[in-house]
Amino acid sequence: MKAQEIHGMSNDELITKLADLKEELFNLRFRHATGQLENPNVISATKKDIARVKTEMRAREIASAKAEG
Repeated sequence: MKAQEIHGMSNDELITKLADLKEELFNLRFRHATGQLENPNVISATKKDIARVKTEMRAREIASAKAEG
């Protein structure tokens, strides 16, 4: 997922995407533990996507706080 895609999402879409990514990470970890995961690099890519989404959410939170006060 590119950062540009994340910037274009609304707040509700970001929340939904974060929940989906966390669920996907859980499933990937489970498949890795049982030996069914072919490419373990997908786990780190998913973690980075979660970090990108959280970073964008936090940046918007800070921007709205600055706008208020």
